[in-house]
Amino acid sequence: MTQSPNRLVATIFGAVYLLVGVLGLFVAGGNVAGPDGALLLGVFQVNHLHNIAHLAIGAALLLSGLRGTASAKAVNVTVGAVYLLLGIVGFFLVGTALNILALNTADHILHLASAIVLLGTGLALDRSSAARGATA
Repeated sequence: MTQSPNRLVATIFGAVYLLVGVLGLFVAGGNVAGPDGALLLGVFQVNHLHNIAHLAIGAALLLSGLRGTASAKAVNVTVGAVYLLLGIVGFFLVGTALNILALNTADHILHLASAIVLLGTGLALDRSSAARGATA
């Protein structure tokens, strides 16, 4: 039996977002929430609230990827939709007090790229395996 694309993407993205969340905790310093943050990898602005969000999203993706195809597909679509919204709205939050996650342009691009992969995988792949599961 081959690995489901949704499970594979959810597991990989989950592990990466968990790692990013943990690494971000070490660089965020005293920045808990708000528009100011420290740079992770010299590019991505983070604060502790942003890191907690990465940890929660990473855990949801990883657990869904380990659980099964239907779960991974649902979480991929949900997280992808949230990231699409955040990637677009984020451009308008920079420089305002509403930017409580300390988002910057690099974050927006990463969120939009993640949204494309997660939504694309969740909406387009594993259709045939779902149909096979229904007939089996």
